[in-house]
Parts: sequence; structure tokens; C-alpha cells
Amino acid sequence: MAGLWFDELTVGQTFDHAIRRTVTETDNLLFSTLTHNPAALHLDAEAMKGSDYGRIIVNSTFTLGLMVGVSVGDTTLGTAIANLGWDEVRFPAPVFIGDTLRIETEVADLRESKSRPNAGIVTFIHRAYNQRGELVATCKRSGLQRKKPA
Repeated sequence: MAGLWFDELTVGQTFDHAIRRTVTETDNLLFSTLTHNPAALHLDAEAMKGSDYGRIIVNSTFTLGLMVGVSVGDTTLGTAIANLGWDEVRFPAPVFIGDTLRIETEVADLRESKSRPNAGIVTFIHRAYNQRGELVATCKRSGLQRKKPA
């Protein structure tokens, strides 16, 4: 099991995840169509030539999902009980097809669960950077995490 127990996490702990991911046209196309998002800015290269960006912008919910997904192996794989929510989701710069994303995660808060003595609530801050080091996405995520068995 790769994930950490609630007891093994500390506030301020930071993970620079080893997995890097180059976003492909197929990623964006499949995600946009699977989620029924027909926006031209994600699917129409010709229409986007005349836009402020001059090209397709990757679907931001794909970016969010990738950012959180990359973090799982180092933080919550096998130790998470539930994802409780995402807050303060921001996309300060666009992601384009061909961008390679690097993800880091910081433990922002830890607190005991009031209803589950075998678990605690963790607040993570996830950040995604492109290959130029530009911050392209960030969010706070709260999760219910198992404590190490006695």
C-alpha cells in the first residue's frame, strides 16, 4: 500500500510527485466528450485559431482530475475512506495540448474525526505546474483518512 495513514502525515509536509504527465489531444477529446462538454474552446481547433489563445484549451476539469489523481499514489492509495470535497479550485493559467504537468501536494490541516475514531480529516493543497514552471491549477481537497491499525 503506497498511501500514508492519517498518523503519518504532518502539517506542512510536501510531496513533489514523481509522475509527470504530458496532456494529449486524445485526453482532452475523450474527457470533454465523455462529460458531454461541447465547448468549442475544448474541441474546435479552427474556431480557437481566432481566440485570445489561438489554440484549444484543455478542459479544466480534466486538469483538476489529473492533479488530484497524480497525488493519490503518494498520499491516499489504500488509506482513504472518502473524498469529502474540493474547495478554492483555481486555474490561473491555461493548459494546452502538449503541456507536461508536474504536481505537488502539501498537507495543510489535520484533525481528528468526531464520528470515526479510526480516522482523521486531512486537508491537502494540490498545485499543478506546466513545463515552464507556471502554476496552472490549484485546489484544497479534504479527505477522510484511515489511522494506522493498532
